[in-house]
Amino acid sequence: MDTAAAEWTARDDGREHRPPGRRLGVWCAGLLFAGVSVVVGFRAADSDGITPVPQFLAFLPWLLVPTAVALLLTLLSRWWPGTLWGVVLLGLLAWFIEPYGKVGDPVGRPVAELRVLTSNVEFGQGTGSLVTAVRREKPDVVFVVECDYECDALLKRDLSKDYPHRRAVAGGGSEGSVILSRFPLRPTEGVPGTMGMPGAVADVDGHAVRLQLAHPMPPLPGQVDLWRRELAALREAATADPGTPLVLAGDFNASQDHAAFRRILDTGLRDASRLDGADRTATWPARTAPTLGVQIDHVLVSEDFGASRTRILDLADTDHRAVVTDLTLHEGS
Repeated sequence: MDTAAAEWTARDDGREHRPPGRRLGVWCAGLLFAGVSVVVGFRAADSDGITPVPQFLAFLPWLLVPTAVALLLTLLSRWWPGTLWGVVLLGLLAWFIEPYGKVGDPVGRPVAELRVLTSNVEFGQGTGSLVTAVRREKPDVVFVVECDYECDALLKRDLSKDYPHRRAVAGGGSEGSVILSRFPLRPTEGVPGTMGMPGAVADVDGHAVRLQLAHPMPPLPGQVDLWRRELAALREAATADPGTPLVLAGDFNASQDHAAFRRILDTGLRDASRLDGADRTATWPARTAPTLGVQIDHVLVSEDFGASRTRILDLADTDHRAVVTDLTLHEGS
C-alpha cells in the first residue's frame, strides 16, 4: 500500500478516514479557533461582553499567536475549511489591531506648551522612582495613580517646591490619586469612582485647561459592570465642557480594544501616544513589557492639542510604566 493509501483509507460509506494524529490536530485547531472567534466576535460587535471576554480583549494582538498555531495545524491536518476559518480570523485580527481614533494637526496658532507625565505607582511602592523621573523629565503636570498616604506625604516633601499646586483624593492602597502642577489650579468636582479621580482647571500661561485624572476599576471577574460604568463616567466628564481644552490622563484599565474605552475616544479625544507614533506601546505589566503587555495608561487630549516626544518610561517598584508627552495648545481649534 502506498503512503497516500496508508494515510487516507476509504470508509464503507465513502467518506475518508482521517488518522488519529490528524484528528487530534483538527480538534486542537478547532478549539483554538473557537476561543479566538468568541473574542473577535465581540470586538466586531463593538461590545466588551462578559468575563472572560474583556480580559482577553485587552490582549487582542496576542491572539495572533494561537490563531497562527491553529492555522498551521489545519495545514498539517489538511483541514481545508479550518484553513479558511483561520485566514478569516487572521484578517480580522489584523484589521482590529490597526490604531483606533482620530488623528490630525490642530488648527490655529500655538499659544502654550506643557509636558504631562502620568504614572501608576502601585500602592505607592514606586513613588521614589517617580520622584526621580519627575526631576529628570521636568513635566509641568503630573498625574499620580494609586498614591497612598505615604506616597502623598513623600510627594509633598520632595516636590512641593517645584509643584506648588495640587489636587488630591486621599486614600490608602489603590484609592489615592494626586494631580501635581506648576500652573495654578482651580478645583473641580472630579469624577466619582471606587478609586480617586480628582480634577482641576489649570491656568496654562493665561489659557484655561481642564485636567482630569482617570483610574476606573479594572475589569476583574464580577466587576466588569462597575468597570464599564466608571469608564462611562469618564466619558461624561470628557463631554461636560467642550469649550475648554482637556487633558484626561491616568490608568484607564482599558485599551483601544475595549468598546468602553473607544466610547471615550469617540467624543473627539485623541491619544497622545497615537499622535506621536507610540500607539500600542505596552505600559502594563511592566515586568513583561514591552515584549508582552498592553497599553492601558494613556494621555488623552482634546483636538486643541498637538503631541510630540511621547515616551514610555520604566520605573522601579511598580507594575506600570509611566507615560510622558509634550503637548502644544493651539488657539481656535
